[in-house]
Amino acid sequence: MDETQLPDKLFFKIGEVAQIVGVRPHVLRYWESEFAALRPMKTRGAHRVYRRRDVELAMFVRRMLQDEGLTIAGAKKRLRAEQRDRVASAPDPEAAEQVSLRAELLAVRHELTDLLRALDAATSPTSTRPQKPMTATVTASIQSSVPVGGRGRG
Repeated sequence: MDETQLPDKLFFKIGEVAQIVGVRPHVLRYWESEFAALRPMKTRGAHRVYRRRDVELAMFVRRMLQDEGLTIAGAKKRLRAEQRDRVASAPDPEAAEQVSLRAELLAVRHELTDLLRALDAATSPTSTRPQKPMTATVTASIQSSVPVGGRGRG
């Protein structure tokens, strides 16, 4: 797995983590109350800051709950069985790879949005006549049925 695919930051805001993991921020806050290992640090202003391992654990929890269909109790049981129910446990390689893939897709989305803005600026007429700007929506997602384990193994 290529670690450079996640933004080169030590900490992530809850909105960034929610985007990378593919859930809404309130879901992450709920998971924090259910899974002891998912404990982001908090700033003086009580803002949550997630470390890379927190993002990887959140991706692992998402996969267990949404992709594998486990309940909260079943996911807790699996975390205990894999000894990942503590904060200092080792990261899941598959979850780390999924985090990196999502981060890469979000970066591509951001680049495409910037290119669209540049194209809009370059193609706008020089006349003072007001025109409606061009807009587009760029979306990206990873389907749960697509295998992601093929890169960097073997």
